[in-house]
Amino acid sequence: MNILQKLKETVVSVLPVMLIVLILGLTVAPLSADLIFRFLVGGVLLIAGLSIFLLGVDIGIQPIGERSGAALTQKRNLPLLLAAAFVIGFFVTVAEPDIQVFGDQICSVFASVTKSHIIYMIAAGVGLFIMAGLMRTMLQLPVKIVLLVCYAVVFTIVFFAPPEFIGIAFDSGGATTGPMTVPFILALGVGVSSVRVGAGKVNGTGENRQSSSFGLTGITSVGPVIAVLLYGTILAANGAEVTSFNAAGSVAEDKGLGVFLRIIPHLAKEASLSIAPLVLLFVVFQLFLLKMPRHQVARMAMGLVWSFIGLTLFLTGVNGGFIPAGRELGTLLGAKAAQAGGLWSAFLICTGLLLGAVVVCAEPAVWVLTEQVELISGGTIKRRLMLTFLSIGAAAAIGLAMWRAIEGFNLMRILIPGYAIALLLMIFCPTLFTAIAFDSGGVASGPITSTFVLSFTLGASQASGSRSDAFGVIALVAMTPLIAIQLLGIIYNLKVKLNRRKAEESK
Repeated sequence: MNILQKLKETVVSVLPVMLIVLILGLTVAPLSADLIFRFLVGGVLLIAGLSIFLLGVDIGIQPIGERSGAALTQKRNLPLLLAAAFVIGFFVTVAEPDIQVFGDQICSVFASVTKSHIIYMIAAGVGLFIMAGLMRTMLQLPVKIVLLVCYAVVFTIVFFAPPEFIGIAFDSGGATTGPMTVPFILALGVGVSSVRVGAGKVNGTGENRQSSSFGLTGITSVGPVIAVLLYGTILAANGAEVTSFNAAGSVAEDKGLGVFLRIIPHLAKEASLSIAPLVLLFVVFQLFLLKMPRHQVARMAMGLVWSFIGLTLFLTGVNGGFIPAGRELGTLLGAKAAQAGGLWSAFLICTGLLLGAVVVCAEPAVWVLTEQVELISGGTIKRRLMLTFLSIGAAAAIGLAMWRAIEGFNLMRILIPGYAIALLLMIFCPTLFTAIAFDSGGVASGPITSTFVLSFTLGASQASGSRSDAFGVIALVAMTPLIAIQLLGIIYNLKVKLNRRKAEESK
């Protein structure tokens, strides 16, 4: 159990954001001493909780996914595989820490939304589209065609959904693919593809076993978008006032550590309700499918325990310190931008640019992805180059989100051309890189984006008079890798062709 490695990854992820907040909170946007203290304590709890949670995922949840995927595929029973995939995807999403926080953020803005309803809709979308992704792997359908059909459905439904839910829907696709869901989905996909596609086997589209392992996360992330769009449409059809806002949350009367002591019992209950279905699922799979030896069962059970402890600490740190400080900081800067405009608006946008560049480079999963792409490309595409592309994309995404918080323009003015470019690039990009690109959208929009950046944007948007304009920031961060990595794939392909031509000319 390499807890020190997990701790190092999480510290690198969270510390840069904490430093930015402290600098701003002590200078241009002064925060109260109590709020700064709560932010620091919340940051420590977030780091500890996420480290322990990721450890639990590694030793418990991820192996369950991989073994279950392989075992279900070996049964050669497609209905059983798809039904089990839906159940797994549903319960894992309910336990996802990013989704728990995201649900709270939505309910803090929209009075008509029930947290359990929105989470279950998102989880159902994940489950259904895991089924679709695994069906693609089993039938070896072209990933580009499947993605094109999925997004055609999404943008068709958009025209019938309430405008207020469009940002939430696209955000949910990015928030879903967090530190629990992504490893589990990837493990399930690898388990299925390793059994279904023989080593070195190539299908009619030119996809080998390696490329068949990618794309499942990208396809799965479409499910929550469709589910939330339908949820918003149903609410509007039933006469619910989807434009009604909750009043801004009041600061708790407790001071200092009292805030955390007050909320931890409730959050521990939430964490237990999230993890309990996974425990039940593990027991059922062990009895009827996996039948692992005792020492492996004990190890995976310990992983589930660590996941519960980590999730409780994570939620406590986020709700007790990170979100209140992020929202207050965004409110202060947003109010100055709304009142004075000019330089303060530019400063808010520049702050968004800085946060975007820092957040995407700090996400541990991004470092894993960049290492993977460098390995796949044989060193042709360097990690530093890929990080540069991702950093520029995420910086632009959050900068645009700040601009939108000030001006309040329609999110579709960005999403439609952005996704149109991403889908157009599929024509020229190698299949492997297209699959990795759509998988990487969830990687870029990790825990920091779903917690601090969203709360910061909510604060800035609220100060400008329209809290609903905050939703969409996760969607923008998740969209930019689709373009960035496919551009790298095209560059890689051009370099390969150029090197091949040089080699032929030298003969």
